[in-house]
Amino acid sequence: MGTNAGNEYKHRRGTTTLKLVGSDGTPLKNRNVVVRQTKHQFLFGCSEFSCIPFVNNEFVDEEKEKAEDRFQKFFDLFNYVTLPFYWGNFEPVQGQPDTKRVKQAAQWMDSKGLTIKGHPLCWHTVTAPWLMEMSNSEILSTQLDRINRDVTEFKGLIDIWDVINEVVIMPIFNKYDNGITRICKDIGRIKLVREVFTAAKKANPEAILLINDFNTSESYDILVEGLLEAGVPIDAVGIQSHMHQGYWGVEKTMEILERFSRFKLPIHFTENTLVSGHIMPPEIEDLNDYQIPEWPTTPEGEERQAREAALHYKTLFAHPMVESITWWDFVDGLWLGAPSGFLTRDNRVKPIYHEIHKLIKDEWWTKPLELVTDEDGTINVTGFFGEYEVVCEGKECKFNLDKASEPITISV
Repeated sequence: MGTNAGNEYKHRRGTTTLKLVGSDGTPLKNRNVVVRQTKHQFLFGCSEFSCIPFVNNEFVDEEKEKAEDRFQKFFDLFNYVTLPFYWGNFEPVQGQPDTKRVKQAAQWMDSKGLTIKGHPLCWHTVTAPWLMEMSNSEILSTQLDRINRDVTEFKGLIDIWDVINEVVIMPIFNKYDNGITRICKDIGRIKLVREVFTAAKKANPEAILLINDFNTSESYDILVEGLLEAGVPIDAVGIQSHMHQGYWGVEKTMEILERFSRFKLPIHFTENTLVSGHIMPPEIEDLNDYQIPEWPTTPEGEERQAREAALHYKTLFAHPMVESITWWDFVDGLWLGAPSGFLTRDNRVKPIYHEIHKLIKDEWWTKPLELVTDEDGTINVTGFFGEYEVVCEGKECKFNLDKASEPITISV
């Protein structure tokens, strides 16, 4: 077991009985076996948008080498990735979606064993500019068609979606006019959310569908409550924690977790950041308004970022309703120029990478188990929920350890 597999993580672990039998069904008794964990059930993720140009051979020479090095580190840490579906970028010209390029990237990520989430299907920011030429009813039907098209096209490859993003502010968003704010203002939050979720669920009934927001106030609480009362098929609540203005702290994080736990839905921390440079001034209301020429990382900032990120992950992993943590930038400077990555721009590994790697792949990882089957050919396996392999007489067999804890018979 990991060194910190204490009671605070007992809900992340289980025990199952494996019965090993030969091809004729005879129990393999008194045999040496090795059991290894190969993947976490918990989703430890990160957004990764540069894989699209990389996989489509748009990087060359030094840029390509840097990307290869970066992805090696990425795959050694994460089992989950968020890919971009911002409508304005995905389909800048109506009827010409970027399906092929994005699908290439998704297939590559899938081949590396990562679970994939698409983000987002409906949002008032980075939305399609050509919606502005339509009437409100046309905008809504086009939005629903878009959801049906993309969720259907990626079914089986992407089965987790941020269906709608930042609905709390959506109808009162006033930075610039856009089609999605228009329809949200027209028909209201609850009706719009119900429409987009219904469309996504119809396109892929097996998909995990999230609502996602940076607003962690009671406004989001009330909205989620109203949506559930209206029968909207929300599978998980997404919470953003972009902490450019400083770490929330355990107390605030726990308060938010307890408030949203009342819905008895899984909680995904969808967008997490902590900076390793100076903290953004507290008077900035919209993080996007903080535009500075340079935002350098510093040695003391990197130590602070690593320390606070480890505490943040521990707080979330210890809470039974949390099923996913996604860091937002793997490399510094991607969103708002902030030094919020696990790597610097020149691929130097920052302390945060080592700290989170130590948690995910050491403290929260089942160490290889060397066991001997009993007279019935059985062994008991205790460990963190996830995917495993058992090696017996030179043969490898896979199994899952999860909450069901049903006995498993494996034919070797």
